[in-house]
Amino acid sequence: MCRVIAIANQKGGVGKTTTCVNLGIGLAREGKKVLLVEADAQGSMAASLGIQEPDELDVSLVNIMEKVINDEDIAPDEGIMHHPEGIDFIPANIELAGLETALVNVMSREMILRQYLYTLKSQYDYILVDCMPSLGMITINALVAADSVLIPVEAAYLPVKGLQQLIKTIGRVHRKLNPNLTIMGILLTKVDRRTNFARDISAQIRDAYGDKIHIFVNCIPLSVRAAETTAEGKSIYLHDPKGIVAEGYHYLTGEVLDNEE
Repeated sequence: MCRVIAIANQKGGVGKTTTCVNLGIGLAREGKKVLLVEADAQGSMAASLGIQEPDELDVSLVNIMEKVINDEDIAPDEGIMHHPEGIDFIPANIELAGLETALVNVMSREMILRQYLYTLKSQYDYILVDCMPSLGMITINALVAADSVLIPVEAAYLPVKGLQQLIKTIGRVHRKLNPNLTIMGILLTKVDRRTNFARDISAQIRDAYGDKIHIFVNCIPLSVRAAETTAEGKSIYLHDPKGIVAEGYHYLTGEVLDNEE
């Protein structure tokens, strides 16, 4: 049974794309069939997977969603790209920002992505959706299409403060549009293990949310190695296989797999 996981936080720079790519490739390394979907107009995931100029792509998520809106046929592999590390992905680019505005006048506008992903579920074990840093219509589409939400949160004061709004939005989508939606958990990212501050923030999150929301046991440490992978077009497992970030994502992959049992 395919699981659709939205990786969401309306705050940028918290490691959503890095988490989507490395969790996806981590799951593929465990023998799972994985599709990554980039629901972010910045094209960061496409760049992380080796697409030099996302804005010049002939087919991206926008073209596919437009076909769904217009009830046009979509070829089985249309827009799906393959990465050497064993995952498939659908990239996005700046055109997605324009679609966000256009969706306002579309019937059942929150359901477009769900309608499309439903046609792919039989081919994959996991579909991971990398959401844009906002709570706009494209992110709502991702939440409606998802079974669960993984929330990466940087171990710093302001990103933690924004969590309440995201959790409220997820609750609203659960009540009104997708009763099956759950929060898989909060993942602490960019944790500087040397500082008391990071430990204090981690403790605050566990105190505030730990009784209501699962908090992943393993956090993702702060490391320049994780940032370098974006330029390399490959995962942390190839870029720095023995490093602390690769270890962090390896353990996260295990927790996600355990979560599904």
